[in-house]
Formats: sequence, C-alpha cells, structure tokens
Amino acid sequence: MSTSTDIYEFRNREELLKSARDLKEDFQARWQKNGIEGQLAEMQDMEDLMTQPDFWDDPDKAREMSQRKSALEKKLIPWKDLNRDLEDFPDLVELTIEEMDDTDQALAQLSREYATIEERFEDVQLAEALLGKDDQLNAIVTISSGAGGTESQDWAQMLLRMYTRWFDRKGFGYETLDLQDGEEAGIKSASLLVKGESAFGYLKSENGVHRLVRISPFDSNKRRHTSFASVHVAPEIDDEIEVNVEEKDLRVDTYRASGAGGQHINKTDSAIRITHIPTGVVVQCQQERSQHKNRDKAMKMLRSRLYELEREKREEDAESRAGEKRDVSWGNQIRSYVFHPYKMVKDLRTGFETSDPESIMNGELDDMVKSYLKGVASGGSLKVTVNPDIE
Repeated sequence: MSTSTDIYEFRNREELLKSARDLKEDFQARWQKNGIEGQLAEMQDMEDLMTQPDFWDDPDKAREMSQRKSALEKKLIPWKDLNRDLEDFPDLVELTIEEMDDTDQALAQLSREYATIEERFEDVQLAEALLGKDDQLNAIVTISSGAGGTESQDWAQMLLRMYTRWFDRKGFGYETLDLQDGEEAGIKSASLLVKGESAFGYLKSENGVHRLVRISPFDSNKRRHTSFASVHVAPEIDDEIEVNVEEKDLRVDTYRASGAGGQHINKTDSAIRITHIPTGVVVQCQQERSQHKNRDKAMKMLRSRLYELEREKREEDAESRAGEKRDVSWGNQIRSYVFHPYKMVKDLRTGFETSDPESIMNGELDDMVKSYLKGVASGGSLKVTVNPDIE
C-alpha cells in the first residue's frame, strides 16, 4: 500500500489491523520458505561452539565458522527484528489510538509506521535475491543494436543513456571499455564495466532484448517504427576463477579506435577485437592508448562472458527453462517501451508496467528492477510472455 514517494493512510483501526495481519502472513510464509528458523538454530549452535575452550585449537576451522556466523548474523538480524516488530504492531496500534486524542492523527502516524515495516519486508526479500554466487561482483554490460540500422542504433544509445543515469542514481561507478558509433546516429554497441555493491546482482535483471515502439524522428513521413537492442550482462570475474581459454580458439583483430573521443586516443591500431571461435562470442576494447592494455581488458571481458555463458547453460540444464538471452528479433524481447500510440513500459517477465516511459528513460529503474528481483527471491517463473496487445 505504500511506495517510496507515497504513503497510504488507513481510514480506520480495523483496516490497518487487517493489512498488518495480511503482511504478517506473507512474512511468515517467506520466513518458512527461506528456512530462517533452521538458520537461526545453526547460528545458535555456532555461538555455543565458539564459547568452548578448545574452539581455537583448529584456527582454520575456527576462522571459517566465525565468517559463516558473521554472514548469518548480517542476513538474519533484519529478519529477527522485523518478526518482532510485526508481532508487536497490533499492540502498538491499540496503545497509540488509546493515548492520542485525535484518531485521525493517530492513524496517520500508524500508517507511517506500517509503511516503514512494509518497506523493511521488501528490503529483506531483495537481500534474498542478491545472495547468488556472483551477485556481489562488478558487472560488464554490453549494449548492442539490433537489425534496423539507424533506428536501432539510436535506440541502443537511448538505452546507454538510461543505464548511465541509473548508475549515477545508484552510486555505481562505470567506465566505457568500448564504444562503436552508429553510421548516421546512435551507437552500434557499447561495453561498460560497472562497479558497485551487488552491481551484477542488480543488473542481471536487464539481460535480454529491449523493444522500442515510437514515431521515428528519422522518418519524414512520421511513421511508427519498432526497434530492438540487446543488453548482455556478465559478472566481472577475478583471476581466482578459472576459465579455460585456449589461444588456438581466438581470432584477434586490431583496428583504429573510434567513437566519442576516439580520435584523441592515438592514430595507431590500438583497439582490440577478440572472437572466441567455438562460441562466437566477440569482445572489443579501445579504452587504452596501449594495444597491450586493451588486449588484457578484452581478455578479461571474454573470460567473464564465457563464464556467464557456462553459468547460463548450467541453469538451463538444471531448471529446464528458456534462457533469458535471446535473439535480437521480433517476439523475443524481455521488455517493451511504447511511446506511440500510447505510453507504457512493460516487463514481459514480471508484468510490471508504468505509463511514464520518460522517467524510465531518465534512469528511474529501481521499481522495475526490484519487481524482477522479488520474483527471483520468490522462486516464481520469470519466463517471457509476449502480449499481442502491445503494438
């Protein structure tokens, strides 16, 4: 009933208590699904063991247990605190209404308390969705225009602008690894390294094909056009993660750096393009003046892409689900952005939609991303369902 910008004010005590009961039921269901009780018991067992006089006799084992306990505490304390506050909330309602002479003022105050609890519940759910093996890593994001020339290249640049604005809002740092200008407008592709807490965990929601419907600014007849661009997201892996890449499987090309500012980098073929022949994965880097440094960064990008490709294959085999990385073509999109004949952005996996595409394009992506992550946390199906009514 609440959002980050608006708080629902309950009309009476009964309505408030009913919402609190419903929220508590949802919380308890998620508590059980996530095995919180068992994890609390595990944490208590570790606390008991850590008080034993011989605990540090095996330092490696002791350190491992201490780290595990710290991780559990960080995760479980918000759950415990929220469980306590949900248990106490009915008493808080009765006490506040009894003590305050103005019932409307009491309900307004309690509505704010309820909204805070509801927001905390959302936070613990999101935290569950960011516990994947690679979710805490930085991310390598590649945006590629689809078929359609100038239209799709302009759309790819619009997406690049949307994401960089979102990165700024999230406090993520980012650097451009490669940028290929379009022939007349926009970009053919861009690769960015995004740095920040849980960068990959958040950005995995954007992996797929994005579809734009609008009146083309490049069409003198002002006709409606549909454009596609793909977004591929991979975790930035470090040297400790082994990814076997054989030199014989690589084709390495050099070219002159281009794109915004590219003419100022140098006048030699310092940019690098590496093709992994067995998979067809292509990465490019032109950020550095040195060809050697660009090759190192391109190899890091390639290792991340191959790692993510293998991870996706394992997930598909384990879950027997359709992959989220799809061809850049009609019907394979994960999200539609419609500017004409009406305004709407709709995520075709979660059903989340908004009639304010301008705010989305200005980087206000949090609600859409959270909707995806909540679906991941709940274990629900996030397969793409194409709506034939979206034209």
